[in-house]
Amino acid sequence: MKTLDEIKMMDKELLSPADICGVLGCDPQTIRVTARQNPGGMGFPFVIMGRRVKIPRVPFLRFMGVNI
Repeated sequence: MKTLDEIKMMDKELLSPADICGVLGCDPQTIRVTARQNPGGMGFPFVIMGRRVKIPRVPFLRFMGVNI
């Protein structure tokens, strides 16, 4: 679980649900399930690769109101 400031400082292009769950205040599994069952409900872009859900870091930060 990371804070928004920690995510801003990361150099990873793709984040995991575990990276962003602390910022969103939910369980990582909730993010995974929502991505599959209600993709339009996420509000930010994501990619499903097999069983994995990945979130592009910069668009997620913009969704959270961070100017990048």
